[in-house]
Amino acid sequence: MNNISLGFTSDLFPQGTHICYIYKDEEERKEVIAKFVESGLLGGELVGYFVDAISPAEMRDHLSSLGISLSPGAKQEQLAISDAVKTYCCDGCFEPAAMLEKVGEFYRRSQTEGYNGARATGEMAWALRGIPGSEKLIEYESRLNLLVEQNPITLICQYDANRFDGATIYDVLNVHPMMIVRGQVVRNPYYVPPAEFLASL
Repeated sequence: MNNISLGFTSDLFPQGTHICYIYKDEEERKEVIAKFVESGLLGGELVGYFVDAISPAEMRDHLSSLGISLSPGAKQEQLAISDAVKTYCCDGCFEPAAMLEKVGEFYRRSQTEGYNGARATGEMAWALRGIPGSEKLIEYESRLNLLVEQNPITLICQYDANRFDGATIYDVLNVHPMMIVRGQVVRNPYYVPPAEFLASL
């Protein structure tokens, strides 16, 4: 498995790293995520962004304003920006198994279409809207750790600490082996392996 750049840190990490980004500073978040997206494009990866705060078109415009765009000759499909609610809850409810299949398929598509890998990031505030099934979010996050073992897509899950309560943030920490702290990726001491965590549900 290749080590790759995440863009916002000089360290390299294995493809398939599952990271939580619990943030309070919106400007820092925008910078970190923009660099994550840019490094994926420059590295020839298939890149997905599940956006919640603004529309996909506005996000594409925002990235363009930062000078982040597809390299000459790249296919438009290399950067897939989609609405988070429609992506996670396409039938009006959240079903972990369906979303896991979607993430796995995104990685497999990167392989069949000749990309160097796949990465994605999702804004998770959609889970605060009372959508049926959203109470299964942490189970889904734990199961992602099993999925990336076979489909090594690199993931950053974005959680706004100003909006999620402390109990949920603690659960988020339990299911991500790595976390972003002050712009650096570090091993998460609160992480619980999926076999143990899922058995406790």
